[in-house]
Amino acid sequence: MQPSFKDIVDIGPSCFERFIDSSNAPEISELDIELAGCSNLSGSYTVGRVSPPNHTLFYSLNGQGIFRTPSKNTLLKEGQLIILPAHQSFEVSIASEQWDIIWLNLADTERWTSLGNNGALVLDNAALEGLHHAMELLYLERDVEARQAAMQIASKYLCAIIDKKLGEFQAGEKKERRQINRLNNLFSAVDKQLQFNWDIKSLCEKAHYSSPHLHRLCMQTYGRSPKQHLIYLRMARAKSLLLSTQWPISYIASYVGYANVFTFSKRFKKSTGMSPTDFRNITE
Repeated sequence: MQPSFKDIVDIGPSCFERFIDSSNAPEISELDIELAGCSNLSGSYTVGRVSPPNHTLFYSLNGQGIFRTPSKNTLLKEGQLIILPAHQSFEVSIASEQWDIIWLNLADTERWTSLGNNGALVLDNAALEGLHHAMELLYLERDVEARQAAMQIASKYLCAIIDKKLGEFQAGEKKERRQINRLNNLFSAVDKQLQFNWDIKSLCEKAHYSSPHLHRLCMQTYGRSPKQHLIYLRMARAKSLLLSTQWPISYIASYVGYANVFTFSKRFKKSTGMSPTDFRNITE
């Protein structure tokens, strides 16, 4: 069941926020920043958005906050940055006695296109204290040249965030491809030895995966559990042999890993809706 979200702003009297917008720092539009802030939070604090039009960044300077998105809940710790893409609903609340953060709303423009890739992303050890100082300066400074200098610092840090996000995303993609290749290699080997008495333990040992990890990868890649995919391969081979050979059904059963022809026939009928004999006769 999908979690529900609503637009909510519940900010208690113990929370202090310094807003940066076009009225006190018109330069922020140069970076397509719609709104930003430095916040010192305690007590009651919950903010929720339903399909916001902009990308939102939260960086935890001190303390912790909890984020709820359609896919998961995430605890943001000190030194971590969370990137919430535009049009993804979220809810954030304080999860410690004190929580000091900086946050930015970035327009959903070409400049920040890469922030919209995938769902919420957490970057560890983001080291954005320099961005924090630049934002405090933007809030306080009335001198235009001083604000321009702060904007250069902000631009440097925001570009670094993009580079790090892309780097981590690409690294994650490579890791996922390696895991899928490894999984395909596992079941390619299994397909060549269907007569073997494969079980979850032997599959895990061959792939060097834990049972939960193998199950997750199989569901993600094939939409089936490891056991279900093994049965799928056995039934596919059995159907092929029934069509292309005149081998006895008992021999085919043994060839695809079933010592008992009755067990094989029962499984085959469950998978195809007909017995091996009927399948062979109908398709002749």
